[in-house]
This record gives sequence, C-alpha cells and structure tokens, in this order.
Amino acid sequence: MNKQELVRAFAIATVALPGLLLSASIASAQAISSDGFPGSVPKAICGPGDHAESGLQGQTTVQERFSGDSERAYNCNLELVGQQPQGEFEGAYSQDGPAYYGDCAYYGTDNNTPLQQHHGITVIDASDPQHPRVSAYLDDTAAALTPHETVQTNDRSGLLVAAQNNGPDFAVYDISADCRHPVLLADIQLPGSQGHMGAFAPDGRTYWVTQSGSNRSFLYVVDLTDPSNPVMLPPGHFSGDGRAHGLEVNPEGFAHGVPEGTRVYAGQNGSFPFTSVGGRDGLVIMDVSDYQFRRPNPQIRIISTLFWPDQGGAEAMIPVKIKGHPYLISTDEAGGAGGAGGWAAACARGASPFGYPQIIDVGDETNPKIIAKLRLEVNDPANCSLLLSETPPDPPGTAPGTNLPAISGTTNYSEETCVADNPNNAKMLACSFQNAQLRVFDIRDLSHPKEIAYWKAGAVRTRVLPSSGSWAPGVDRTVDKIAHWVRWVNGNGNGQGHGNGNATELQLWTVSDGHGFQVLRFTDNFKAHHKDLFQEASQ
Repeated sequence: MNKQELVRAFAIATVALPGLLLSASIASAQAISSDGFPGSVPKAICGPGDHAESGLQGQTTVQERFSGDSERAYNCNLELVGQQPQGEFEGAYSQDGPAYYGDCAYYGTDNNTPLQQHHGITVIDASDPQHPRVSAYLDDTAAALTPHETVQTNDRSGLLVAAQNNGPDFAVYDISADCRHPVLLADIQLPGSQGHMGAFAPDGRTYWVTQSGSNRSFLYVVDLTDPSNPVMLPPGHFSGDGRAHGLEVNPEGFAHGVPEGTRVYAGQNGSFPFTSVGGRDGLVIMDVSDYQFRRPNPQIRIISTLFWPDQGGAEAMIPVKIKGHPYLISTDEAGGAGGAGGWAAACARGASPFGYPQIIDVGDETNPKIIAKLRLEVNDPANCSLLLSETPPDPPGTAPGTNLPAISGTTNYSEETCVADNPNNAKMLACSFQNAQLRVFDIRDLSHPKEIAYWKAGAVRTRVLPSSGSWAPGVDRTVDKIAHWVRWVNGNGNGQGHGNGNATELQLWTVSDGHGFQVLRFTDNFKAHHKDLFQEASQ
C-alpha cells in the first residue's frame, strides 16, 4: 500500500481515530529526558468542535499569531460559559490574584496609568456565571492600588487582604457579609516592607508577606487575630539561600502529626548560573511554629531544602494530598530562559527554556523528592532550539521583544500556579502557564500523568487595555496571558469551589490579561471520554 492509500485508509477509519490519536500522544511523551523523566506528558485528546493548537503542546505558532487565528480562543475539552462585559473592561493585571470567596472573584490593576478609568482591586460578582459583572473597585488604600501577587482571601475568617507592592501598606477587608462589596477594616503600615507575594495561614489568623528588592531575605508577618487591629509581628529571616519568592502554609492534617499553620513551603527564586549563596532555585521547608503559637522572640527554622538546576523563578509550593499521601506542587515562572544568557543559554546547557510544575513527595519532610514532572512540549528541553527559532519576529529596526510586552518576555510558556480539584484528594490539576495559558492534568497515576484539557483566551493584539499587565503603547499582543490562581467550582459544593445547584457541570474560574474574569466548563466530549474522572470531581 502506498502513502496515498494509507492516508485514504486512515481517513475512512474514523472510528479508530481517537485511539490512534491517544496512542500517538502517549508515544510522543515516552522520550526520556536527561533527568530521567519523560520530556513531556501526553497531549489532551480534543473534541471534534474544539479549536485546537496546531504546533507543539502549549505553543502558539508564528502562523497562528500573525494570521489572526490566535485572536480566537484555543480550546480543548473546555468552553466559555461567561465573562465580564468587555465593554466595561480595561484589562486585568493577571499577576494580581485572582482570589475568590463565595460568588466573588478579586484581581488587581497595578498599572495605574492616567488612561485607566478605574483603579485598584476589581471585584467580580459571579453569582450568575453566564453574566459575571463588576460590583466594586477597591481604590481606597495604597495596598489595593498596587497589590501585585498579594491579593488573598481566607474562607474561615472571611477576610480579603492586600500588601503594597514594593511598599509598606497593608489593607484588610471584610467580605464575610457581602463578598460583592468588601468593607475596609484596617489599613496599617509595615515599616520597611517591600511586599511581593503572600499567603494566609489556614486559620486566617496570620498572613505571610514575601519581599522584593533589598528585603527579599525577610518574611513579614501580620497577626490578624483582631482583623480590625492587625499587628505586625517581628519579621522572620529567611535563612536558606536568601530569597523567598512565593509561599504556602500547611493545612490541617496535611503532614502527619504536624499542626496546621506551622510549616511554610517557600519557593526560593534562583536563576542560572546557580550558586550556593543566594542563587539556587527550588523548595525550602520551614518550621514556623513560633509564629503560629505567638511565642516570644519567634524564629524560623529550616527543616529541609530541595533545589533543581534546570528552571528559574520558583514561587509558591502548593500542598495537595493524592491517595492520602502529602505532596507539594512546585511552580517556576521563568525557567531556564530567565537566567544569564537567556533562551539560547538554556538550550545550550540542555535545560527547559520555561518553568513547569513538579510533584514533590513530602511524606518525609526532611527528605523531599521529585516524583513527577508535568512538562508540556514547550517545556521539553529537546524542543528548546526549535522554539527559539520560531520566536515571533520583531519589526525591522526595533529592539528584540517589541512585538510582545516585556512582562512576558518575547514568549513565556512558564507555569505560575496549579490548583487541585480537591486538595485533600487530588485527581486533577488546573495549572496556569502564562502564554500557554490554562492546562488541566490527570494526576491519578503519578507514574503517567497526562494532559486532558486546555483553554487559551484569544489574543487582543493592539487593543488598548491600560489596566492589563501585558499592555504597552503600540504592542501587538499575539497571545493572551493567564497567570496565577484558578478556581474549581462544582455542583455539590466540594473541592475548591462551591455549589451552583447543577451537579452535571464542572467549572473553572480564571482571569486573563486581555479578557478579565472568565467562567469555563468541561465539554460534553470531556464528560463522555472521562466519565469516571468527571463524576469523581463532581461529587
């Protein structure tokens, strides 16, 4: 049989196509990288009506970008339910949150340019998922005007907080009575603070703020026992290699015999070339019992560290349980391309150009171990040079990176955060990959994780959105950017979300720079091909 006859035979055998695609995607993920893990996970199998990517997994190709194809969302087993009205939308600074509480979402607009009509934290009322709307703008504190990655909520205390980016302001809002209209409870100064990222202790009584600039070796700590009168505790010195970037705090029952709120899992922000002092990238586990129990002269104690040489820009380390066992999901927002020598240097040393999630076993917190890597094809070191050659060209006579904004580099497919469908019994992860956008993984079999869905919001090109983190005058944004926290919402009130009265629908809430708040749902094709997984997640 010649090639034409083979093509004709495959075209006729449409019944076998899903199986063939599955086999091909699994085979493509079996190439083992030099670190002993597969170069990438199997691709998601999309539905017949989906607008799927044409290039590498996660990539938006030059043809897609400049033909206008990327202006239409790419979707695979996810579809749009609703989004905030674009006529009222000035852009979202997607680094700033989003955070969620009840029917509400919150994200910042750090730019604060004269072109913006509304400043501060945008409050979204999503009680009608098909028609979410802006219900308020928090512009009454310096922290809310420039919160960067500190926008956080706490379900147990009903609080929303923000810390000023590169500044000392700290604001506390009550959202327990009406999440649509937060009420300012306190606005205090944290002398010397240069806020960057942050996280609550699970009980809502303590908030941890990581630092930028010259203060990055410190963690600022706020006592919120009386949220109307927050108190700054003595700053903790981060005595690892010196740069806590993002962090999370252990929930109840996560680590056996360890009280909640007594462990901080910090991402240490390093970049190539890695050094033993101040430059290594990875995980630091800390005992912060002194702070949780309000002991005098509190100290931070290092329990263990785990560093890796092939990424960069480690942020939050996210605790989840899988089949009853504790793991951390690592995050790296820059990858190898963020180090000295940039993208080309990453390729030369066999590193992934972009950051990706790892699953870390912390059953023994003194000896954490990486057991899985959730790499897309754009994260595979074997594709580094190919992607570099495909970088969108810049207009003649302009500086590199002109076509795309500096905040994302020329292209940044690095991951920011992952959220489990149920952090106490995780089966799926929804991960934000910046320009590769929202990717969903099946992690039930940790020896063979796989991608099962994705959503890439459409490019807004030269549309003026002054509140967007990716906006700059004259910039052609051929891709959108999703970053940071996603929320799972199901019909019965379990997992990360809350009940919406419809147990047949499983939603993801997210925010992108160019389209703001969006509600997504898994398609009928997903439910048909992943019936068991969908039912488990909807329970």
